[in-house]
Amino acid sequence: MINFYNVTKLYPNGVKALNDVSLTINRGEFVFLVGPSGAGKTSLIKVLFREELPTRGQVLFNGKNIARLKGREIPYLRRKIGMVFQDFRLLPQKNVFENVAFAMEVTGASTREIKTRVPAVLERVGLLEKTRVFPSELSGGEQQRVCIARAIVNNPVVLIADEPTGNLDPDTAWGLMRLLEEINRSGTTVIMATHARDIVDAMKKRVVAMSGGRVTRDEEGGVYSNEP
Repeated sequence: MINFYNVTKLYPNGVKALNDVSLTINRGEFVFLVGPSGAGKTSLIKVLFREELPTRGQVLFNGKNIARLKGREIPYLRRKIGMVFQDFRLLPQKNVFENVAFAMEVTGASTREIKTRVPAVLERVGLLEKTRVFPSELSGGEQQRVCIARAIVNNPVVLIADEPTGNLDPDTAWGLMRLLEEINRSGTTVIMATHARDIVDAMKKRVVAMSGGRVTRDEEGGVYSNEP
């Protein structure tokens, strides 16, 4: 479903964030992206989400080269890819319902669709009773669950999470991981960039390790690091 072919990303300041990366991610997989800061994980995500264009190489999503998408086609790509950020990026002036609904509004969904789907998604992430609450009144874990609801409300085929547990305490982080695993079991492909060694080691999913912009290890049932 997702194919990176010899992808290089070179920034104007000379930094080579991705260096000849080739990678295939199949529908329904749960993949951890691991590696030190500056390894290229976030650049890989940005290229897939079409926030950045590769300098060289191809990125295919369902067989289509996303670098060649016209401007009007990019929103359709992003409907199929949900994004969860470490820093939440919720709209402070909107309540929980409105934050999730906004993701549907920008895709042109009808009021009827929004009134039906948003409560269902909030129930799925355990926040139905927080519908009218504002982000400042939520805990970090609750804010991240709103982010997940916003990311999945358009029924994406891929969910990308960039350090989603980075600002959470261990118990809250594990609750979030159980939710991501449940979403994955429902058929959504999950790609998660993380430094959370304990989570990666315990869950035994596919692990793609990066360093210096390259993929250095790719293994099923992997751990955060093979180094002693």
